[in-house]
Amino acid sequence: MAGPTASSNFSLPLLLLLLVAPASDCRAEPDPKAALFAFGDSYLDPGNNNYINTTALDQANFWPYGETYFKFPTGRFSDGRLVSDFIAEYAGLPLIPPYLQPGVRSWRHGANFASAGAGALAETFKGSVIDLKTQLGYFKKAATQLRQELGEAKAELTISRGVYMFSIGSNDYNSPFLTNSTILSSYSKSVYAGMVISNLTKVIQEIYGIGGRKFGFMNLPPLGCLPGIRIIKAEQGGRCLEEASSLANLHNHALSKLLAKLEHQLTGFKYSLYDFNSNLRRRMNHPHKYGFKAGKVACCGTGRYRGVSSCGGKRIVTEFELCESPGEHVFWDSFHLTERIYEQLARQMWNGDGIRSSSSPNSLKNLFDGL
Repeated sequence: MAGPTASSNFSLPLLLLLLVAPASDCRAEPDPKAALFAFGDSYLDPGNNNYINTTALDQANFWPYGETYFKFPTGRFSDGRLVSDFIAEYAGLPLIPPYLQPGVRSWRHGANFASAGAGALAETFKGSVIDLKTQLGYFKKAATQLRQELGEAKAELTISRGVYMFSIGSNDYNSPFLTNSTILSSYSKSVYAGMVISNLTKVIQEIYGIGGRKFGFMNLPPLGCLPGIRIIKAEQGGRCLEEASSLANLHNHALSKLLAKLEHQLTGFKYSLYDFNSNLRRRMNHPHKYGFKAGKVACCGTGRYRGVSSCGGKRIVTEFELCESPGEHVFWDSFHLTERIYEQLARQMWNGDGIRSSSSPNSLKNLFDGL
């Protein structure tokens, strides 16, 4: 039998070296880009309500929702993409899918827990939506799964570098006008707003405790001017319902104070607060200035301002009208916006235009870039 060759003499010690070398961590690497974690309501929900036991009032998984960009209904309450979709794009991330979507196993890029109709209060549309506390519970599960996927150190890096985006509160203040609730007669406006802010505060603090440091917020829109709220009191002739708008203003003032307080109390806490209220109001009142033709009449629905929530014909009222060009409208349906305006608002949020913050300034871009 022939003796060993020079190459085989070299391979034996190399093999021994490989056998005794410490094993490397073969788990997945965290994404070098900051992840996006979204919480809240229909302004951010990419379709979580597709996977819960609810009604068509809180779902948008039927035509004509999604008709322009996706060409099919995804569960988003718009003709196309939402603010969160554009922010993910600007951050160099893929579209963040609904947390509840079957088959999603990795949260390295982030997760979206938002649920159309959800509020900070568990009582808001209870049983039909995923309230904010439950969304927090889902985030905790995702954080545990991240640790299993990446390992403790890499998961902590992903969580600390991530941006936590919120749109919450609109349904807490709208629901009493849309249901038979008497809650606003049980509490003063300031006490009720305090309850909403208190629940939001607890969620922010828990995310901070888990490792989150960077937060992006949208304040509440002029709720009384949404087409579906304008039509509630016919005797007002279609004017904005100031009782609803005043609640939004009360909330927005309290939210601004809360975030400034947390910035001083919590080490490393950074935030961006986008003035959704003023920027939407400008486009409603001066649509042509921003490239729209209709600032108050929705594209899809029926009745005055198309304020009856019938878009798609699967809700209580089945008759509906559909405009030819959603991009000419600020509102897509009775309560929600078109993709075109979401893109405008997202661009402002990203660049730091129209933000409200004690920091000078904190755009979402700065948060994602770690500045």
